[in-house]
Amino acid sequence: MIERKQIEILGVPVDLVNMQQARQSFEELMSKEGCSLIVTPNSEIIYNANKDIELKSILRSADLVIPDGIGLIYASKILGHPLQERVTGIDFLNNTLDWLNENKGSVFLLGGKPGIASLAAEKIKQAFPNLIVVGTHHGYFSSEDEKEIVEMINSSNADFLCVAMGAPKQEKFIARHKQNLKVKAAIGVGGSLDVWAGAVKRAPEFYQKHGLEWLYRLIKQPSRYKRMIALPLFVIKVLKSKYTK
Repeated sequence: MIERKQIEILGVPVDLVNMQQARQSFEELMSKEGCSLIVTPNSEIIYNANKDIELKSILRSADLVIPDGIGLIYASKILGHPLQERVTGIDFLNNTLDWLNENKGSVFLLGGKPGIASLAAEKIKQAFPNLIVVGTHHGYFSSEDEKEIVEMINSSNADFLCVAMGAPKQEKFIARHKQNLKVKAAIGVGGSLDVWAGAVKRAPEFYQKHGLEWLYRLIKQPSRYKRMIALPLFVIKVLKSKYTK
């Protein structure tokens, strides 16, 4: 069993893992009883968690907390415990799908606009022929429908659940139903299904390598500028946390 090592950033423990170690941890979680929660916070999510007690509690209780976001790399260096590398949510998802493909596992895709999950499923099945996509459902449902959605997921006998409803909605959905979900692990994947479906183009490799995907998204969607303000505020808060201990 892999020894879990973490660094705490603004009250949220983040696993000190690179991609290979994150994949190994995923493999271990898939062999455990019950539904394990995997989260992929970036600086915006951790910053918001300090104003959202429920979200913070969910992040703190997660079975694997992956450092998705260049802001977390900066923060870890400021705090003197540098993370090995940024492990993006979509790259981690691709790794988990690859593992499931090798082990002939199954996945349920939940979220996105109507048609996105099913389109993503087709692309995923082409890329991973031994992986079984046992079900899909869009993310536009009411709280009254949640029990039925959970029953649908459970009846599919999926090993893994991917929820693409954006943070923190996706994490809160999984946490609410964690005790009743029969999957081995569940993860919030944000816009990853949109990328798989081809509805959204991922940032070019240059932006990915240099941790500038946020800048690419801002260029493509200037309306995101309000969300981007969270990054400098996050860094300032981390600096304060270091020097006010």
